[in-house]
Amino acid sequence: MPRTATPRHYLMVRPTFFDVEYSINPWMNPKKPTDTDLAIAQWEWLRDLYLELGHRVEQLEPRPGLLDMVFAANGATVLNGQAFVARFRHPQRQPEAGAYLDWFREHGYRDVRQSRWVNEGEGDYLVAGGRILAGTGFRTDSRAHGEAAEFFGVPVTGLTLVDPHYYHLDTALCVLDADTVMYYPRAFSPDSRRLLEELYPDAIRAGDLDAAVFGLNAVSDGRHVVLPQAATGLIAQVRERGFEPIGADMSELLKAGGSVKCCTLELRT
Repeated sequence: MPRTATPRHYLMVRPTFFDVEYSINPWMNPKKPTDTDLAIAQWEWLRDLYLELGHRVEQLEPRPGLLDMVFAANGATVLNGQAFVARFRHPQRQPEAGAYLDWFREHGYRDVRQSRWVNEGEGDYLVAGGRILAGTGFRTDSRAHGEAAEFFGVPVTGLTLVDPHYYHLDTALCVLDADTVMYYPRAFSPDSRRLLEELYPDAIRAGDLDAAVFGLNAVSDGRHVVLPQAATGLIAQVRERGFEPIGADMSELLKAGGSVKCCTLELRT
């Protein structure tokens, strides 16, 4: 069936200060060299692609010393013009929250709140039709799910992650449209797996190889699906469902445990 793209509004942060000097997830190895210039080039390609697809991209100024700030999706969740700003678990990222609070207030968002409990934005909150799918297990505190439900006034469905390689929900699940998701079953607890099977019986299920290249850390506008080019199995499955996959090389940013979605915060106003 033909798919229809809808224009999106994204917030991104240029990886000017990107580096791997500490490890807060299994992908990060400070002994492995990183190339900041290459990370910037890959990020610029992604930003330019969004613009070519007709989407609007705004940029938050990166701050020195905040090496992971490129991963803008973790900064907040935005729905109906309300901004629920992150409270990061690890001290290396905690100062990022202030930058997001400032940005939303300076850009006219009237309802801006930082969560009381640890929550890492769209890393663990994915809007799926009339609900929010919310991850927990490694980063976001499950008590923040209730905060989000109260703040946004929509149902929040909790999902428990069990594999530390898939520490955020957006590394293990992608919302393709209001009714369609793709996910990696092994990243979830048995109860969460059963729940996903009930909610999305026709979901695309990723295999080990596609999950391991962060194939699920993808962005969909309802028609185009931008995902890592190495996720060849998922690319084929997405195409079979009528979407248009676009392969991206985000390999340098993957050294810090991030890819397409991690770099992309959607502003739903």
